[in-house]
Amino acid sequence: MPVESVVLESSPRSRVWRVELESGVPVVVKQLIAGPEAADRYAREVAALQIAGRAQVAVAPKALGVQPGQLVVVLEHLEHRPPAEDWIVGYAESLAHLHATARASDAGGSLPRWSAPGEADVAAFLRLAGALEVPAGDEVAVELRALVERLEEAPGTALLHGDPCPGNDLHTPDGVRFIDFEQASLGSGLMELAYLRIGFPTCWCVTRASDALLARAESAYLSAWRDATGTDPAEDVEAALVDACAGWVLRGDALVQRAERGVTDQLARVVEEDWEWGTVTARRRLAHRLGVVAESACGQGPLKRTAELCGRMRAAALTRWPDLAPVPVRRP
Repeated sequence: MPVESVVLESSPRSRVWRVELESGVPVVVKQLIAGPEAADRYAREVAALQIAGRAQVAVAPKALGVQPGQLVVVLEHLEHRPPAEDWIVGYAESLAHLHATARASDAGGSLPRWSAPGEADVAAFLRLAGALEVPAGDEVAVELRALVERLEEAPGTALLHGDPCPGNDLHTPDGVRFIDFEQASLGSGLMELAYLRIGFPTCWCVTRASDALLARAESAYLSAWRDATGTDPAEDVEAALVDACAGWVLRGDALVQRAERGVTDQLARVVEEDWEWGTVTARRRLAHRLGVVAESACGQGPLKRTAELCGRMRAAALTRWPDLAPVPVRRP
């Protein structure tokens, strides 16, 4: 029986408590707030925790109990400590071990297939280029439609967290553990490894890493993936990461928090207004992402024209909004 409870910080979609049992052992109790998507989010969380529990190296808290009727899950309590300066290296290792826990047989269960951007996202991005007075050209449209097809067909049945953000990672004495799997899905793990390059696109906290630190983290991910699976990723790693970053640039909904997504064309909105979300504004997020794609795909590959366009769009954005500062290097 519980003898003491403390409310913990959580999203508006859930309630979370730290509960001390009579035995003195602390646990975490999470209850999703009832709503149109609550049952789906709960099913995803429970399924992802069960799959993550297969890991040889722990990557998530243990699920100690569930109450589906109340949308409640009871979790192992983990102590979080301030992340190190090079935290993304350990993060990337744990992310690889998390991704490696899923099997092909998990498809068709509670976890859906990862969803790529679509034609509407391409159209909105091309309209943004026009609004910034940067001609796109037919070749870019062809490249972007091919990009959407590649992302949709990306191989893999990795367990994707869905929102692997600073704050959803606990830095424990035994390594990084992930929490909050309400958006979990199955797909290519490289789609989430790209978070380190593009700056955590679904997250309140945006950071950018130095080239050297990013290279260490990506190498750590690939090494951990090999250790966990005995194989290399099924894709060309660099090409897949470039594609994933470009896909995030297309998603206007990645400029706002989840409660505001699917409501309006955020790429059109950002031309007219800027807004705060977490550590940076929407326009700073956009400028950063444009720069990442411009640099990573510049001069080669199937996104050559798109990279050139992103570079011109970023320059136009900085001219129009000259006070835009780079996104932070350190997480808060």
